[in-house]
Amino acid sequence: MKKSIIFALILSISLPVFFSSCKSEFEKVRASGDSELLYKKAYEYYDAGEYLKAQTLFELLIGAYRGKKELEDIYYKYADTYYQLSRYILSAYYFENFVSTFPTSAKREDADFMVAYSNYQMAPTYRLDQTFAQKAIDEFQQFVNTYPESERVVEANTLIDRMRLVMEKKAFETAELYYDLKQYQAALVSYETVLAEYPETTNAELVRYKSVKAAYEMAANSVYDKREKRYKEASKSAQEFLEKYGESDYAKEVRSLYADSQDKLKDFTNG
Repeated sequence: MKKSIIFALILSISLPVFFSSCKSEFEKVRASGDSELLYKKAYEYYDAGEYLKAQTLFELLIGAYRGKKELEDIYYKYADTYYQLSRYILSAYYFENFVSTFPTSAKREDADFMVAYSNYQMAPTYRLDQTFAQKAIDEFQQFVNTYPESERVVEANTLIDRMRLVMEKKAFETAELYYDLKQYQAALVSYETVLAEYPETTNAELVRYKSVKAAYEMAANSVYDKREKRYKEASKSAQEFLEKYGESDYAKEVRSLYADSQDKLKDFTNG
């Protein structure tokens, strides 16, 4: 019994010492309260690619170095740790804060680019919502306008074009879905939206062809009172396509739709 009590006493004394000795270097630094040590180790962790540890120490340093010249670089690297850890929403947020806090910084151009680039990294595939893609496009365009002589203008414009292509594909896929669901009016509006919002599209011929088909199907599936007006619109759409793409692979089918629309209109004329 006495041996058990002694063993328990020894254990109670030795365990805290054991766990204290096992405490990691990072935990010791973090709890030290030594600004110089925190500063030194934060940069060491950052340079070694240990961004989560660096981020934790930079966060402690922001308060400690407030009002000092070192704070500018500390805050920039703090924002960058979020980017390196793929936490892009916070990356954009802190780079934007950096620009607001240090408006005359030599790093401002890089920070402005990283705001846009962080949102670009969140831009999803064309099948998903395009909110971050549009936000990134707007921010890259602002970057180009603000820094027209920057070496990154070419990259910014390339990324804008890439995202616009994805968004165009998304818009076209939406129109196709409406068409497949036989919601021809919604499909027609969506095809026309593609042409209006992406006038530089290389798929204009295909989109206009599908627009003709949607207009024709909308007329054919309309209630009687609306058919005459909609066959006129389908005829006009087909005619405009043939004037622009008379040699198209789709021209034969479009001529057939035009001819059928004209026949239907004659029926209305003949009572």
